[in-house]
Amino acid sequence: MVKPYYEFSDFLKERFSFKVQKISVNAGFTCPNRDGVKGTGGCTYCNNATFNPGYCSTAGEGISAQLEKGIRFFARKYPVMKYIAYFQAYTNTYASLATLRQKYEEALAFPGVVGLILGTRPDCMPDVLLDYLSELAEKTFVFIEYGLESTSDRTLQRIHRGHTWQDSVEAVRRTHERGILVGAHLILGLPGEDRELLLRQAGLISALPLTAVKLHQLQIIRHTVMEKEFREYPERFRLYGVEDYADLVVDFLERLRPDIAVDRFISQSPRELLIAPDWGLKNYEFTAFVNKRFAFRQTWQGKQFTG
Repeated sequence: MVKPYYEFSDFLKERFSFKVQKISVNAGFTCPNRDGVKGTGGCTYCNNATFNPGYCSTAGEGISAQLEKGIRFFARKYPVMKYIAYFQAYTNTYASLATLRQKYEEALAFPGVVGLILGTRPDCMPDVLLDYLSELAEKTFVFIEYGLESTSDRTLQRIHRGHTWQDSVEAVRRTHERGILVGAHLILGLPGEDRELLLRQAGLISALPLTAVKLHQLQIIRHTVMEKEFREYPERFRLYGVEDYADLVVDFLERLRPDIAVDRFISQSPRELLIAPDWGLKNYEFTAFVNKRFAFRQTWQGKQFTG
């Protein structure tokens, strides 16, 4: 059966001759939008507790200990596989080069780990780090996941992101030029963004030298600035239901370059932190729903991509 979109799992199968699984680690970094360099309190939507892996608590544990727990969790299901250390929480390129090297290389030295995925901001990738990562990418799998979140400067300012769309464009291009794989993370449904703007983003993203994109719906999370705004001004928000969001995803992927791998469509925040929308669906259940929408509409990724 031909899939209607290019899955990130298929991209990994093309890169590796064995099954690989991402293991999330929290390396104890912070963010320039929290420590006062660019701001305090973080982006308005952000509570980094939502990034902690569900299979274990990692508070205060070192990278090796987190990898050991994560691998033990997944090995019960798939005893024969390798692993990619996914530095996910906060900004994972925001430290001295010596500190970053130590943390990355500790992860790569762990038995069974065959690569790195580094989640970061487009304004936190200095040339000296790109030089190092370029050398590392010649020896192992290195993938940089930039949190772009939106292509609209107005939106980025509104959510206190602390960088511009041009910062995103330049970071992606600089990284790609060093021979490093690049992905982008987008939030669909941020305040002030209508459907037309969201779909236009697919074309802007497609113009960048990206390997993959990760999408998720806007969620209102407890203990964030956005929670306060949502409670005071709910009319400012357009929170999608399952069917509307699934159609938005299909519309978006129709306009996305067909060779960009799609990592995911939604985020699952812990129930105790989630305010809205509460769909009660797991990732695989929503993916099945999207596949049905693709089939019903007889469409596919890139159908409306104009190049």
